[in-house]
This record gives sequence, C-alpha cells and structure tokens, in this order.
Amino acid sequence: MRKYNSAPHPFIIEPPPEKKRGYTPKDKIIFGLTLIGNAIDYLPYFVYAFDELGKMGIGKGRGRYSLEKVKNKNRIIYDSKSKTLKTFKRDTLSFNSTNKNRETLDSELITFNFSTPTRIIYNGQLTFDLEFHILIRNLLRRLSLLSYFHCDCDVSDWDFNGIIEEAKKVTVKESSLRWYDWERYSARQDTKMKMGGFVGEISFEGDVGPFMPIIKAGEVLHVGKGTGFGLGKFEVTPKII
Repeated sequence: MRKYNSAPHPFIIEPPPEKKRGYTPKDKIIFGLTLIGNAIDYLPYFVYAFDELGKMGIGKGRGRYSLEKVKNKNRIIYDSKSKTLKTFKRDTLSFNSTNKNRETLDSELITFNFSTPTRIIYNGQLTFDLEFHILIRNLLRRLSLLSYFHCDCDVSDWDFNGIIEEAKKVTVKESSLRWYDWERYSARQDTKMKMGGFVGEISFEGDVGPFMPIIKAGEVLHVGKGTGFGLGKFEVTPKII
C-alpha cells in the first residue's frame, strides 16, 4: 500500500434518484450517505455539515435548504426539532477477496447495470472498453484501500494477481454501455468540472461465482473514480442462459 499517496474518501454521497437540475422551495431532496469503517464515528460532523451547508446555500445559485431528518433503514435517528442524534445499529460488510468462498449461481451469465456515470481507470487512462478483469482490478483496488486505510484490515494476503488472472477468463457477452457527460460545480474553484463516465448495461459470461463477494461489496461501495460523489453505482443480475 506504500505506492498509494492518498487514501480513498471513506464516504459516498448518493445523489437523488431523480435527475433534476433545479428545485423549487416546495421540493424535497432525498439523498443517501454511506460512511465506511472508522468514518462512521464522524456521522455527527456530517449531520452538522449538511445542516450548515443548507444555511450557506449550495450550487452556483447558492440555493438554501433545511435539513429535516436523517434515517437509518427507515428509522429516524435525527430530526430538525430535537437536534439530537440517536444511536443506531452499524451494518457490517464482510467479503472474502480469495476464491475460497465461492458462490453457486444458476448460470454463468451476469449483468451489470451502471446507474451513475462510472469512471474506470486502466493503464492510467479512462476506459470505455470495459472487460471483466478491468472491472475486477478496479474493485480490488478500491476494496483493498478502503479496508487498509479505514477499516484497520490486513490485506497482505490478498492474491491480487491470481484473482485478476482468473478474471481474464470471463468474457463480454453483450454491452449497451454509453457515455454520459456530467458536470459538477466546484464552489472552491468557482468552475464546472467534467465528471462524465459510462452508464447502461453490460453482461459477462464465464465462471463468475468466485467473484461474487467482491462484486456484492462493490454494489454497496461503488467502483471507479468520483465515488464520493455517488459515481460508479451499479447493481448486478445473474441471468439464466
């Protein structure tokens, strides 16, 4: 892990499901927040920050909002009236990076649906030509860095090379991926930043069972660049051939 100069952000801000660019005073904005590992201890600071941001205003027009409530699995743990953060049960995400605990699937065809722009890096460049081993490389990198830096986990026994070599045996069956240009406004730099990536579906064929724990973890933690802003969100569906 010494070759990495910085740790990945231990949080994911899930954007609202609707793709609106503007809101009226009567609208409600619902978004998700995932805190990873030790970052969960900082939830009170996140709540305070979101509350203060509402007073300051967000976006280019500095639109203001009020933080109404915070839920954890449909249970309200904070509301604007009491201003008190209640205790909550923390979820545990466990996965095996090796092929020892494989899953048995009804088929060897799996479909990924990328719902937010996904920015995958391969050989130092953004790639649109997605292969299974490239996806697994990016998932392994993200999961191992999060585990090491934010979850106090030892990843020295992860067989990266072996996993990647097995992933090369899984091939693309069909793809309807498309590029989606997306920009975000940076208040700090007072400029728009291009954060485009691919969205859509891609199906892979082969022995995907050994990779399911890694893939399922990726469904929660996303993949690629810009995950802190909700990029790289995907769901998988095994299909019967």
